[in-house]
Amino acid sequence: MLRRALRLGLGPGLLGRGLGTHREGSTLDWHGKVSEIKKKIQSVLPGGAWSPLCDTSHLPPEHSDVVIVGGGVLGLSVAYWLKRLEKRQGAIRVLVVERDHTYSQASTVLSVGGIRQQFSLPENIQLSLFSVEFLRNINEYLAVVDDPPLDLQFNPSGYLFLASEEGATIMENNVKVQRQEGAKVCLMSPEQLQKKFPWINTEGVALASYGLENEGWFDPWCLLQGLRRKVQSMGVLFCHGEVTRFVSSSNHMETAIGEKVTLKRIHEVHVKVDHSQEYQPVECAIVVNAAGAWSGRIAELAGIGKGPPGTLQGTKLPVEPRKRYVYLWHCPQGPGLEAPLVADPSGAYFRREGLGNNYLGGCSPTEEEEPDPGNLEVDHDFFQEKVWPYLAQRVPAFETLKVRRAWAGYYDYNTFDQNGVVGPHPLVVNMYFATGFSGHGLQQAPAVGRAVAEVMLEGHFQTINLSPFLFNRFYLGEKAQEHCII
Repeated sequence: MLRRALRLGLGPGLLGRGLGTHREGSTLDWHGKVSEIKKKIQSVLPGGAWSPLCDTSHLPPEHSDVVIVGGGVLGLSVAYWLKRLEKRQGAIRVLVVERDHTYSQASTVLSVGGIRQQFSLPENIQLSLFSVEFLRNINEYLAVVDDPPLDLQFNPSGYLFLASEEGATIMENNVKVQRQEGAKVCLMSPEQLQKKFPWINTEGVALASYGLENEGWFDPWCLLQGLRRKVQSMGVLFCHGEVTRFVSSSNHMETAIGEKVTLKRIHEVHVKVDHSQEYQPVECAIVVNAAGAWSGRIAELAGIGKGPPGTLQGTKLPVEPRKRYVYLWHCPQGPGLEAPLVADPSGAYFRREGLGNNYLGGCSPTEEEEPDPGNLEVDHDFFQEKVWPYLAQRVPAFETLKVRRAWAGYYDYNTFDQNGVVGPHPLVVNMYFATGFSGHGLQQAPAVGRAVAEVMLEGHFQTINLSPFLFNRFYLGEKAQEHCII
C-alpha cells in the first residue's frame, strides 16, 4: 500500500504540507503583536521615537513562512520563483540561510559555468532548455530598477561529445531523445569531425554529437549575484549562519494493511549566527533543503534516514560532497576561438577561457580515486597523470600546454543515480529538496527553482514534470539514471 502510494507521486492533498496549512494571518498576527509591544515600551521610555534595546540586525527573523537552507543558485532560484509566483505581493515571507557568505567554497562560483541540452533523460533536457531561455533573457527576469543590466557573458560555442565504438549506439539513442525534446544537436562522423575541427585527433572516435545552439558557458558569479540582488529587491531576507537543529512534531499513523508510518512536521529552525555562539529559533511553515554538497547533513538533522534499514523511515538522502579539480592552462597553439566544450570518451574535458589562448578543464576521478572532500586542496599530480595524457592525445597541440592555476570545488553528488532530488519528502512533510544534481545544478537552477515553487504553491509540477526526481525513488529502488555526466 505504501509503495503504491509513493509511486503515485504528488497529489491534490500536497497543499496540506506547507503554505496551504500555514495558519491564516499568522504572519500578520505576529506583526500586530510586535506593534502593540512597541507601543507599550514606547509609552514608558523617554523620547518619542522607537529604538531597539539592543542591536539584533545580525539575527534572522523569529518568523518566516519559508526557510531556504543554502544561498547558492538553486536556493536563490527557489526564492525568486516563490516571490514571482506568489498570488499577492508580500504574501510569502522567505528567509535564505547561507553559512558561506563570501561564497568562497560555493559550487556555483567554482564551476566551469557550462550549459547544455545533451543529456540522456528527457527531464534534464527540458530543464536545460527552460534555463537557457532564462539566461538568454536574463534582464527580463532579474532586472532591478536603477541597477545596471546583467551581462552573463554567455558564449554559445556548443558542447562536443566524443564517443568510442563502444559508446556510439548510446550516443545515437541520446541524440534521438534530445531532438525529440527540441534540442538542436547533430551527429558527426570522424571525417566530418576532422573537417570541422582540424585540431582534433580522431583516433578512437567512432561518433561525435555537437550542440548547434543554446549550448556553451557563462559567468556563474554574475548569475549568483543577479539572483541575490533581485530576490533582495523582492523582499527576501538573508542570514549568514548555519542551521544546527530542527524542532518538529510527529504523528504516528497506520496504513490499511497495518504498516506503521511516522509523519513529521518541522515547526522551528535553529540558526547559529556567523562567528557567534548565538542561535536564533525561526518559526516556519516550510523548509527547503538546497544545501548542495551538504544537503545530506541537513536531511539527517530533520531525522531523514534515521529508521530501520529497508524502510522509508530509514531511507537516507544519498547526496554527499565530491571534490572535483579544475585546471587552467595556457597554450598559444591551442584550438582557438571556435573551440566548443569538448568531452572526451576518457572523461577528460576542456573549453576555452577568455581570448588569451587559455583553456580550462579536468576529469572526474573513478570511484577508487575519489579524493578526500575534507578540504579544497588541489592535487596537481592528478592533472599530470590522469588529465594531461588524454588532452594531449586528443589535441596534439596540448603537448606544450602550461598550467597557470587550479582550484577545487564540490559536486552535490547523488550516489544513487547522479540526478537531482526535487520536491517534498514523503514523511517530513514540509521539507522540500532542490539538490543532488551531481554537477549540472548550476545550469538547471532557473528551471528547478520554478519546479519547486510550483509544487509548494500549487501541489504539483506544472511547467516540467519532475516526478521521476522525487525522493520516493530511493526507497522504491527506481533509478532516474543520467548517463551524460561530465
